[in-house]
Amino acid sequence: MSRNIENVVMNSASKISIEEIAKRAVPQISVLGIGGAGCNIVSWMKNKGVSGARIYALNSDAQHLSITKADDRLLIGYKITGGLGCGGFPEQGAKAAEENAREIEALIGSSGLVFVTAGLGGGTGTGAAPVVARIAKEAGAL
Repeated sequence: MSRNIENVVMNSASKISIEEIAKRAVPQISVLGIGGAGCNIVSWMKNKGVSGARIYALNSDAQHLSITKADDRLLIGYKITGGLGCGGFPEQGAKAAEENAREIEALIGSSGLVFVTAGLGGGTGTGAAPVVARIAKEAGAL
């Protein structure tokens, strides 16, 4: 029975083996650290050598973002905060993410799986994380 299934898969995929299909079927994964705590988490991941995912840092605090280790970093809400952070106000964090929605969508790109990490105690992470999650969902990511 399993041999018949393998033949069907191979026939429908132009004689490509199941192993080759499995290698190609790896989802693109992104981890987005948002706000101070989220950026600390992705920096830790980079320092530990975590692989298999693109790691991004998003923050409204330019100084903190400048020392964050990630594959790419995005300062969000510059027009609102001037790069000084959200001051603990989640509504500012949400506005910061909305200001840079296109850039966030570009970071997510064709990722099939997006992990959003934030501390949920300050302004940027608390306010921006739901906005970023919505953008990822609208882009088709899980």
